[in-house]
Amino acid sequence: MKMYVLIAGLLLSLLGTAQGSKDTVISFKVSGSCAMCEKRIIDAAKKNGAKTAEWDSKTQLMKVSFNPLKTSKEKIQQKIAEVGHDTESFIAADEVYNSLPECCLYRDAAKVAEHNSEHHKGKVMGVIMEEENNGILKPLAGASIFLIGGSGGLVTKSNGFFSLESENEKAVIEVSYVGFQPERMNVTQGDHLTIVLNKSKPMEGIKVLAIKRSTYVSTLSTVRTQVMTKRELGKAACCNLSESFETNPSVDVSYNDAVTGSKQVQLLGLAGNYTQLTVENLPGPRGLATPLGLNSIPGTWVESIQLSKGVGSVVNGFESIAGQINVELTKPENGDRLYANAYVNEMGKTDMNLNLTQQVNKKWSTALLLHDAFMKKTDVDFNEDGFRDSPSGNLFAALNRWQYFGDKGLEAQAGIRVLLDDKTGGLTSFDPGKDKLTTNKYGLGFNIGRYEAFTKIGYVFPGRKYKSVGLQLSVFNHKQDSYFGTTVYNATQQNFYANLIYQSIISNSNHKFRTGMSLVADKYDELFRATAFKRKETVAGAFFEYTFTGGDKFSAIAGIRADHNSIYGLFMTPRLHIRYEPVKGTVIRLAAGKGQRTANIFAENSSVFVSSRIMNITVADAAKPYGLEQEIAWNEGISIDQRFRLFNRNGSIGVDFFHTDFKNQVVVDLDKTARQVNFYNLVGHSFSNSFQAEINYELLKNWSCAWPGACLM
Repeated sequence: MKMYVLIAGLLLSLLGTAQGSKDTVISFKVSGSCAMCEKRIIDAAKKNGAKTAEWDSKTQLMKVSFNPLKTSKEKIQQKIAEVGHDTESFIAADEVYNSLPECCLYRDAAKVAEHNSEHHKGKVMGVIMEEENNGILKPLAGASIFLIGGSGGLVTKSNGFFSLESENEKAVIEVSYVGFQPERMNVTQGDHLTIVLNKSKPMEGIKVLAIKRSTYVSTLSTVRTQVMTKRELGKAACCNLSESFETNPSVDVSYNDAVTGSKQVQLLGLAGNYTQLTVENLPGPRGLATPLGLNSIPGTWVESIQLSKGVGSVVNGFESIAGQINVELTKPENGDRLYANAYVNEMGKTDMNLNLTQQVNKKWSTALLLHDAFMKKTDVDFNEDGFRDSPSGNLFAALNRWQYFGDKGLEAQAGIRVLLDDKTGGLTSFDPGKDKLTTNKYGLGFNIGRYEAFTKIGYVFPGRKYKSVGLQLSVFNHKQDSYFGTTVYNATQQNFYANLIYQSIISNSNHKFRTGMSLVADKYDELFRATAFKRKETVAGAFFEYTFTGGDKFSAIAGIRADHNSIYGLFMTPRLHIRYEPVKGTVIRLAAGKGQRTANIFAENSSVFVSSRIMNITVADAAKPYGLEQEIAWNEGISIDQRFRLFNRNGSIGVDFFHTDFKNQVVVDLDKTARQVNFYNLVGHSFSNSFQAEINYELLKNWSCAWPGACLM
């Protein structure tokens, strides 16, 4: 088949040549300043029809050849302008131009020179490049630059750019990269360098010069967001999302009970119900999936986790009170082509994983992720109390996703996810076939089937990278049949979610905004001890979020949303985040805002089902879910992050304090009566204070330590 395609291609090529089409060769001016500019300009030209392209940084002249039947001089110039470089016929948008690396800024040479002499006084900047076989220069990301005789060192960004501070007017730097010959050179403060590394001979060994931190907090982000990378997740690698936080001191993961094996996260000392869990900014396990949701996301699927305390962005909804945890899954375009692993422990618990990704063509890629976890042993009882230490059974999860990157700013992705979870717990001698729903022997079981579909569609306006519109859609059906001794709890939840987001700037990039509309629709059908609880809850809303950036030191995000709940009516959700960096390396952040949610008292407290307690609900309004009001809380917090360097090693200190004040809360009272669980709305005052201090420092080479936390390799 490939031979036929090759022959057809050759015939078409010969036919085109025979027709005598001649290429047009033209020259025009393109503004730029360095080798990185040259690569960007040439790539833009060639991607849009130019057969050959040359650009001279001294004369600013661009020479291209192209087939006039396929493109034109105007189209090529327009595409070059879209990546940030002015041409004779087109001017690059200010926002695109301002986003270029500092060494690429070419407008108003006098101001640039003045900027370089003042703002960059004491700095040496430049770009590290490599020369490919075709003679084209390509930026080197991750190249190491060291100041000889000093403690300063860094690695280049994705575009090869670096900016290094030097105390002395003249200094010596060394540039190195695995597979290339190191370069040592004399530099002067204020220099702008273009350094091209030469490939070295095959190496006999590798010396690790720098290691990217496995977890970090960006000093530039207005919202304090802690990012856990794959490397950090690998420290506690096992089975599912609930075990991914074992090395993170900010998150507590605890068992709901000793029988079901379900877990919950705790932020700011509050139950996991108050933390918004999203998967790639789409609704994650919520509602009926709350108690077992952390077990349903395999660890091998997770690419990174972003954790923020307190109220989140209004763009993501109104439910965040204690914080937001967003999970990014393996992407088709950068995942392993084939990844497989298996895990077995002494209890007989077995996990098997298979990840497959495929680049279908230049625009389409796909991924298939499979996970199967099972434990067949029913007599595992290490503490010899007669009960199984963990439920036995099988959990199967599968995800198939597709990703599309178009040529004209259109991006899209879609996927389907399936979860099947069938578990049995209780006494080691419990046999569901004989003892289910009887008083012979205590046992419990749950059978869950969850089916999801999602899609994201985004469009970035050509020539205006700051302007985009996106649509997020998801739908799921979650069905759970369960029993706890003689107590039956069966429930179904159907959910539809839509979020339309438009973002742009006001005047310039210092003033950005996002606005849009959202819709969340839930249908619940619950049966608890022969009593039915049904409801349909639809929340339609609109939001606006403004971001101000006042240089490197100050930024703020102010947002507000208005939502109408079909049961509870109209409500407003304001939120504010402020970041201030008074001195380099010291970042102070303030956050305040409101959050509210509808409590799902059975699903979120299913751990009490394992006992024989009687459920009592003090009804406030029979027309509302379980007769209860929504939970409403205000959260305010402050955090301070300080970076330091001690004994040639980097470290950081983080301190934060958060206060959560509930205006209304659903109280789960286990103490009023020993044989009962009482649910009622808050009467009086309820609040939570959370303080945390954390130190991260590399005590020994290749060992990092976090307090409170753990020291790990």
